[in-house]
Amino acid sequence: MSLDASREPHVLSRKPEPVGKSRWRIPPASEWPVDDLVSAGGDLEPSTLIDAYRRGLFPMEITGLPGVLGWWSPNPRGILPLDRLRVTRSLRRSVGQYEARVDTCFDRIIRACASPSRPDGWITADFIAAYTRLHDLGWAHSIEVFDRAGGLAGGLYGVRIDGLFSGESMFHVQRDASKVALVVLVDLMRQEGISLLDVQWCTDHLASLGAIAVSRDEYLTRVADAMGVSAVLGNEEHA
Repeated sequence: MSLDASREPHVLSRKPEPVGKSRWRIPPASEWPVDDLVSAGGDLEPSTLIDAYRRGLFPMEITGLPGVLGWWSPNPRGILPLDRLRVTRSLRRSVGQYEARVDTCFDRIIRACASPSRPDGWITADFIAAYTRLHDLGWAHSIEVFDRAGGLAGGLYGVRIDGLFSGESMFHVQRDASKVALVVLVDLMRQEGISLLDVQWCTDHLASLGAIAVSRDEYLTRVADAMGVSAVLGNEEHA
């Protein structure tokens, strides 16, 4: 794989622009329902999104209620411990077949993830606009995987805050391309001191790559710990 992440040490750790204080109050986790859906409403402003991620929540429309924004904290929560990433011999071969890039075509990645041809699609035009804005502000990032002919083969995007990277979605149009993007992400996280990789729900596919399920309480503890990484990376002021 042609990406030399060591030559781009600040790809994910560059200081994002301040987003200000959210106008919404998120109740303490002790008041949350036991269900995955914590609340509904709000907006997708940068300050709202960043505050939610810091508190262990992420947005997604509620199934069957188009346009109704839900705020989710799956219980249990899916995470991928960096030292558990499962790279098979076949995947290792695939890594050598592609070129990986970071933050060169975020719009193409999120739009590919939002393709209406994908089952259970949830990424609407409002989400595309909101996360593209987060990308412009330095909070959201994409890992892009290209084949040897220069075609976009797959990728992923997510939000980085301090020691947390919250993966939002991934796609592939060629074999193993999204898995290669995940390998690149984990390598970058290790290099840049980012410790917590949130995958939201621990699906069978993600479990096959090393993801595990943890309780909500454990995840919130890990998020709190990850928020303390900023001083190490030199990002002492966030919003």
